[in-house]
Amino acid sequence: MKKMIVNNIWLLKLCFKASPLYVILYTVEAVRNEIVVFLEFTFGLNFVLECAEFGKPFKTAAVFLLSLLAFVMLGLLFNSYVFQKLQQKAMPEINRAIKEMMFVKAKEIDLECYDNPEFYNDYVLSVSEAEKQTERIFALISSFCTGFTSIVLSGAFFIDSDPVSFIFIAMSFIVSLWSGKALNKLNFRIRNEKNPFERKLGYVNRVFCLNDYAKEIRLNTEAADVILKDFEETNEKVIEIDRKNAGKRFGLHLVKNYISSSFIIDVIYMIYLVYSAAVLHRISYSNVAVMRGTANRMKNRMRLFSDVYPKMQEIGLYAEKMKKFLDIKPKIISCENKPVPDGAAEIELRNVSFGYGEKEGYILHNVNMKINPCSKIAIVGYNGAGKTTLIKLIMRLYDPDEGEILLDGVNIKEYNVEEYRQKIGTVFQDFKIFAATVRENVLLDFTDNCDEKKINAAIRKSGFEERLETLPDGLDTNLTAEFEEKGVNLSGGEGQKLAIARVFYKDAGLMILDEPSSALDPIAEYHLNQSMLTAAENKSVVFISHRLSTTRIADRIYMLEKGRIIEEGSHEELLGYGGKYSEMWRVQSGQYIV
Repeated sequence: MKKMIVNNIWLLKLCFKASPLYVILYTVEAVRNEIVVFLEFTFGLNFVLECAEFGKPFKTAAVFLLSLLAFVMLGLLFNSYVFQKLQQKAMPEINRAIKEMMFVKAKEIDLECYDNPEFYNDYVLSVSEAEKQTERIFALISSFCTGFTSIVLSGAFFIDSDPVSFIFIAMSFIVSLWSGKALNKLNFRIRNEKNPFERKLGYVNRVFCLNDYAKEIRLNTEAADVILKDFEETNEKVIEIDRKNAGKRFGLHLVKNYISSSFIIDVIYMIYLVYSAAVLHRISYSNVAVMRGTANRMKNRMRLFSDVYPKMQEIGLYAEKMKKFLDIKPKIISCENKPVPDGAAEIELRNVSFGYGEKEGYILHNVNMKINPCSKIAIVGYNGAGKTTLIKLIMRLYDPDEGEILLDGVNIKEYNVEEYRQKIGTVFQDFKIFAATVRENVLLDFTDNCDEKKINAAIRKSGFEERLETLPDGLDTNLTAEFEEKGVNLSGGEGQKLAIARVFYKDAGLMILDEPSSALDPIAEYHLNQSMLTAAENKSVVFISHRLSTTRIADRIYMLEKGRIIEEGSHEELLGYGGKYSEMWRVQSGQYIV
């Protein structure tokens, strides 16, 4: 109970922080509206009927009704302001603020979190449910305020007119509360159980809808059939979850929506009222009419109020996941002790070992490596050797399990992590082109007061200049057709050149290139290599490559196998060793030696 309340209050505080006026006025409106309903259909109706039944002056009823009309009209204006004006601005602000918090947290948390399927499930659920839960928390406020106000006002009316009537309504409330709580708990369990399968269904939807997969699907119909079969099997699992819970759901709905309301209130209570008026003469006929209608409304309000606890429970469970996600503390912690050196600096790996989890074991084993300032280092090896993992450690996307990484003799953990990463320019093999302009894709930053000459120089060095000249709006051309109908889709090689332009633009002391020429033709690869040598004259360069023509420009080459450095030296030295590097070179040499 305590955790549930705390989680709901936490979510409500987020909403209040984003739009305090809307939260306050929304609450006031929920209370005001129920007061009007009570005045119109309980107190007011009872007053007017008694005036007629007991012969009171018409003026008395008329004055009351006109006063009530004025109050209702003012209330309608207030309602229109809250829901037609304030809400239109407040709800987007609230949703933006909460989602922004989650996106900022997603940017801050360690990369290793994404290696954990349980975390990823919770993260996807948290983000996808964030907007829905803000809507639910306001519905909860409305239910609570409406139900509570009705119970107080109508309860006082019943206690004053006929206390026994309150017992009938209370019985309905208790049954509805129990069944509602059980039903919401069941719904949450079903939602969690279905979540991994729904994620899989979402993946299949992307495969058949996104342009990224369109060619593969059409050229490999067997693959499409396999995915469709997987889709059917996954759908069947979702259906089976619903099927096995259908009976319990039906029973709880029956108790909550029919047995607790219609039978107890509508039948038994009506018999009691007629008997009290006609036989016992304890209440007037005016009271019978008003109390019957009020009891029916109070029954509905108490059903709303009975939903408050199970709704709080369900919202609390989702809010707990959101809160848990936002409370994640990064293991890679920034330190403000030392400023990061400008320009190229010495990087040294001492006895570095690392694994992605206890189950998988170490990927890298006792790696020792030194990158001298302004040197060109190549890391080569077959797939799965640990090359990209080694680069991620240098960039401090992960911390070593054993050993240390030093920058100018200082452990990189002693530097501010964001400042440290800003000194590194990187192009990954699985680079991404964003749905933005060419300019924004090069800068990956705000474009206000950007240096256009520097952008053009970076594009020229990367070899993208020729393609840029054909684009309709130059640097302001929108890339990808995801949001812009006239957006331009680049080829793999063109996209890679643009990604490399980011590194040339960035004033970083260390350039890291993961397969920088994998999508380029041999001529483009040659020009890129020459550009890298020129552009990186005063920088350190580390590149991973399977195409050993690129490694010829390296000052030192490290050959990795199964997470260990098995050979190191210059291109000529490694060829002289006659080892694994020499073997790779002989296999590829026909493609590169002219």
